[in-house]
Amino acid sequence: MKLTAEEFLNQQHKAITLLGMSGVGKTTLSNKLDRSRWFHYSGDYRIGTKYLEEPILDNIKAKAMRIDFLADLLRSDSIYICNNITVNNLEPVSTFLGKLGDEKLDGLSLDEFKYRQQLHCQAEIFAMLDVPAFMDKAVNIYGYPNFLNDAGGSLCELDDDEVFETLSENTLILYIRADEEHEETLCQRAISHPKPLYFQEQFLDQHLAQYLEENKLKQSGDMVPDEFSSWIFPKLLEHRKPLYESIAEKYGYTVDLHEITQVRDEKDFMDLVCDAINRK
Repeated sequence: MKLTAEEFLNQQHKAITLLGMSGVGKTTLSNKLDRSRWFHYSGDYRIGTKYLEEPILDNIKAKAMRIDFLADLLRSDSIYICNNITVNNLEPVSTFLGKLGDEKLDGLSLDEFKYRQQLHCQAEIFAMLDVPAFMDKAVNIYGYPNFLNDAGGSLCELDDDEVFETLSENTLILYIRADEEHEETLCQRAISHPKPLYFQEQFLDQHLAQYLEENKLKQSGDMVPDEFSSWIFPKLLEHRKPLYESIAEKYGYTVDLHEITQVRDEKDFMDLVCDAINRK
């Protein structure tokens, strides 16, 4: 959505998509907005509760069935398993995505890992294409005047023009650009607390081959999952930066991380968006 600062401020129903890497502060920023006036849409929450709900539950059940005591209870319908996904607790989604590596260390085989990556990719596409429908619900069902789309960090990886055209036509895309200090913090966090990650397949194949060669390993099943995740994260960070920049240049606007740290409330946020519009 391209418009002037004045046009943005005069909109009766404002709609914004926050774009940026995980950990850059999108959710923290969104929490500074008045919850009575802004409908908060979480792409990751939509993925977990709608499009990956069944695969996530199947994954949990498969692990539970390895325990004889739980397996007997599940077979007899004495217990049932359900998700407790919330906007602030997306662990089931992360657990399903998993990490590549030795299955004895809770890693996934390459085929299974790629299969789950494909499911996540398709789910994220659907979740973003759902944004216009939820914008309508926000106004006409729940009575919220404004809409905020807190998009996942892997949004930039989607090779789907319809997604970005849909978001651009219906929302103002605001890219939060991290600085070098924050990028270093994210890399250190990836070493101390490796997380499941989404990769474009070509990127994964290229860097997996490099990792196996550097570590003299024959196959992905020989890898320690956490070690591979920590090793590849800085490379993923560098891979995503130009993708974010390209999306912001074509479809939206950019603010720097230090700018959002100054935001205290909705007025500050509106000023921030207007400054980004005016700069462009």
